[in-house]
Amino acid sequence: MNALAKLKTLTPSVNQIVRTYALKSDLKIKWVRPEKIPCYKPEKSGDLQSLPMFAGTELMKDYRDSKELETANEHVRNLFTIQHNRRREMVENFKEDMVRRVYRHELDYGSIEAQLGLMTARIRSLQDYMEKFPRQSVVKVQLKELIDKRKRFLRYLRRWDYRRFEYMLEKLDLVYKPYPTHFHWITRKDSLRKLTNIHCDQIKETRLEEYRRQLESQQLDFLENKLKTLEFIRKEQTECQVPVTVTSDEIKAVRKQYEELKQKRAAAAESLKEPEDS
Repeated sequence: MNALAKLKTLTPSVNQIVRTYALKSDLKIKWVRPEKIPCYKPEKSGDLQSLPMFAGTELMKDYRDSKELETANEHVRNLFTIQHNRRREMVENFKEDMVRRVYRHELDYGSIEAQLGLMTARIRSLQDYMEKFPRQSVVKVQLKELIDKRKRFLRYLRRWDYRRFEYMLEKLDLVYKPYPTHFHWITRKDSLRKLTNIHCDQIKETRLEEYRRQLESQQLDFLENKLKTLEFIRKEQTECQVPVTVTSDEIKAVRKQYEELKQKRAAAAESLKEPEDS
């Protein structure tokens, strides 16, 4: 009885469907879930450059035109440089540099170009801050809002003034990455389906390539047999005094094709022998 019970558990029932195909061990397709890139990263936002590292010897924005600092002591002058002050001073310096790239006049801080320059400088400074402190959720939200706002501005420019749009991308070192037209989740099933289609297409291409090579290898013998067959048919038809269906032009065309292919094969064989001899 115990042996019969074991056999019943081992043998599947009649109504049970046993899958014996496409097992995981037989598949040669491996899928790895892609790494998720946060939306505030430069890869997603489209920033081609990061926050530049200033030398630190530049004076702060409000003290560049100071005449007293021109004749001041070196230690006093160092107190008003970027490296001896807060990080905000460096960011303000970078903002002014970005605005100067695209502004319309010296006092322009309200045009769409100047606003894009300010937003880009602010975004890159926050991205640099997030690299050092990735758990700052408040800064992360601010950065996301700034990136979305800049995308809306760029989308407006792209629609109404494409030349200015291209000019802004070139000056600010940006890549415009619009929102996707439709969103879909990355799932294992969908990805495996796509990989399976790619794998099947590769198998088809390799088999077609092998079949093409096989036919090309038999082409010379085929033309030779075809030429002999056509000559034999024409000769028999003329001897039997029946209407000739094979013309001499057809035989000449096949003979010409045969000779050209024969010369190509001989030239290819010689070119292969030359590297071996050298």
